[in-house]
Amino acid sequence: MIPAMPAAASAPSSRQARTARRARRASHAALRFGRVAAMGTVAVLILVAGVWASWSTAPYVMLTKGREHGSVEVTRCGGDTCSGPYTPVSAGSAARGRVEIAHTVAVRKGRTYSVVVKPGTDEVLRSGPAGILYAWAPLGGALLLASVVVAGGLRRVRAAWVLAGAGMALLTAAFVAL
Repeated sequence: MIPAMPAAASAPSSRQARTARRARRASHAALRFGRVAAMGTVAVLILVAGVWASWSTAPYVMLTKGREHGSVEVTRCGGDTCSGPYTPVSAGSAARGRVEIAHTVAVRKGRTYSVVVKPGTDEVLRSGPAGILYAWAPLGGALLLASVVVAGGLRRVRAAWVLAGAGMALLTAAFVAL
């Protein structure tokens, strides 16, 4: 106690102490809610972006009824695309002298791949299990990234492990299939 201060002013009353504790609890609750809301929004946005990126090719390889099926023998590879002649397999599909397929580590010159033609273009996408898994690979990366946000920002470790496990399983399956 400071000698110049009166004794009554130095010790807060129990009413003031309770009010201070309530204010502290309320501010902690508000900060906790803000953290959960912000990190939850970030995690959801990451997952939506993963689905959005995957959905640019996924419907063509998953919903193949009525689409042109065939195979492409890769004869040339450039920077981002490889090309080759398209041989149709499905009824109503026409042969093409040159179609383009995305140049990835799984596409090599001289190999033949089963493909689905993207409607209205000369672009083809891998079909079958390998094509489906490759189409959903961006979602696998988003699951991994969201797991870090869920573990660190939301402090939900079990949910983060589930997200990370699903992302790793998807990416591993895509790697093995390709």
